[in-house]
Amino acid sequence: MSRILFILTSHDRLLDGKPTGLWLEEHAVPFMAFTEAGHEVTVTSVAGGDVPVDPNSTPSPDQAAAWAPAIAALKDTPAYDRIDTTGFDAVYLPGGHGTMFDMPFNRRLHDLLFAFADAGRLVAAVCHAPAVFGDMRRPDGTPFVKGRRLAAFTDSEEAAVGGTHNVPFLLETRLKQLGALHEGAADWNVKAVQDGRLITGQNPQSSGEVARLVLAAL
Repeated sequence: MSRILFILTSHDRLLDGKPTGLWLEEHAVPFMAFTEAGHEVTVTSVAGGDVPVDPNSTPSPDQAAAWAPAIAALKDTPAYDRIDTTGFDAVYLPGGHGTMFDMPFNRRLHDLLFAFADAGRLVAAVCHAPAVFGDMRRPDGTPFVKGRRLAAFTDSEEAAVGGTHNVPFLLETRLKQLGALHEGAADWNVKAVQDGRLITGQNPQSSGEVARLVLAAL
């Protein structure tokens, strides 16, 4: 059995004030996959407390029933920096527009991810959560993603959901500017990329494939 640390956004508003947060499917699908495979999942968030969920990701009744343990884990979460993370084998960050606000310039979170990466532990993120790499740099200024293959929410998908002017930056563009080798599929198609111990996915549809890659790597 492995231990997997989830780190979720705590941010609940877009630039225009509309509600956002976690995209539920990107949390629930991997949570259920990991726990059903016998792994231990610890759910944390950037600031602690109840995790805001994007209202556009509200589950159907059948999904809510199937995802009940994952949904319950969103209540009263500990802040990620208040727990001992040394015993975890992997860290996973699900997306949602909230991640664009409280992760890209979060130095403490970046230090934690570097600790995972430098120890050979898995780092995984899906959809908007690769925004955490948006200003994650080595002490010499080298971007974490420079020369790394990855997938993330595309500029085309952002335009399709009307988010282009409602986020601090366009994720695909930013990652490419940092030297990432971004691999994008057509809008809403499944795309997950593994580059060593880094696993990323493009969109909500890719969360199951990211979970599969993480399970295989563990």
